[in-house]
Amino acid sequence: MQAVINRVAQFQIDSINVVTRAHFMPIFSRLGPYDVRLLERAAHQPPRRLFEYWGHAASLIDVNLQPELRFRSQSGFRDVWGAVERIARQNPSLVDIVRDEVAARGPISSRDLEYEEERTRDNWGWNWSSVKTVMEWLFYVGEITSARRNSQFERVYDLPERVLPPDVLQRPTPSPEESVRELVRRAAQALGVASEFCLRDYFRTRSTMTRVAIADLVEAGELIPVSIPGWDRKPTYLWHEARRPRRVEARALLSPFDSMIFERNRLEQLFDFYYRIEIYVPGPKRIHGYYVYPFLLGEEFVARVDLKADRSRSVLLVNAAWIEPEQDRDHVATQLRAELEVMAEWLGLSDVQILPRGDLALALAAA
Repeated sequence: MQAVINRVAQFQIDSINVVTRAHFMPIFSRLGPYDVRLLERAAHQPPRRLFEYWGHAASLIDVNLQPELRFRSQSGFRDVWGAVERIARQNPSLVDIVRDEVAARGPISSRDLEYEEERTRDNWGWNWSSVKTVMEWLFYVGEITSARRNSQFERVYDLPERVLPPDVLQRPTPSPEESVRELVRRAAQALGVASEFCLRDYFRTRSTMTRVAIADLVEAGELIPVSIPGWDRKPTYLWHEARRPRRVEARALLSPFDSMIFERNRLEQLFDFYYRIEIYVPGPKRIHGYYVYPFLLGEEFVARVDLKADRSRSVLLVNAAWIEPEQDRDHVATQLRAELEVMAEWLGLSDVQILPRGDLALALAAA
């Protein structure tokens, strides 16, 4: 597991739990069945190897990158939502109260501190309370951190010194420029080959700072400029230690939030695989389904499946299955069925049920 943490650096978190939590999937996709309690322990028990913060999005991130992410809490580098910043600035007494309560009572959730107040959706789309908004601001600026997620998947906050490893907290804070260089370096290690935008998108670093970091890494020989068909107009780089095997043997279902498919244009250019998540698309307008997992076989994405874990019936439900053009339907169906059965067992489900939707469904059911 540590090798995967070292390579990908972050596991994106998402509140939707259709099959399993998004942050559990990347290790399964790369290593196969594993005990998810190992990941929970790495993230939520000392000595922590992961901590929650904003990377590509809300993510569990390699704790060794905590010093490089501190600059994001500084004025001038904060990318926190404007409404969050404004409410915190307009309520300094509430900020003091929340900070003191976390110090005195942490670990604590926002629900434990909330009071009756009239809320509107005019200024904040998620309709957060003032307490929750202030807690999120304190989380972003690093004055409090996430100790864990509770059963409602809400952050439970505490002081950094009670959560993060002391040796990490004691490390000097790099300059913003040094920090972005290390974040781009880790993005390059994770991606292997990437455009300038991919390297920026991985940790959502700013464009100007990313370009400077790339130039420094090129000069140091860590990034090698390369040309890739279809990306001729985009500066593209190879990580100098990237493996280049003659053949890749892979069989994996990937979460929609897997770092391999963060950047959809990269996915399309390198693998000729067009993919968009359709969670927020009205049901009748969805093409492939609500929560669709791409299926990687060998060096190609060969199919996609809309999955749901029906725990009441102990079934991994395949709501739809679709094959990519010019693929061997029977071979893909056999390999995908085998991977679905492995996944079902890992999830503690006793069966795989395939509904008759999609151009691969019948072959998958017969496999």
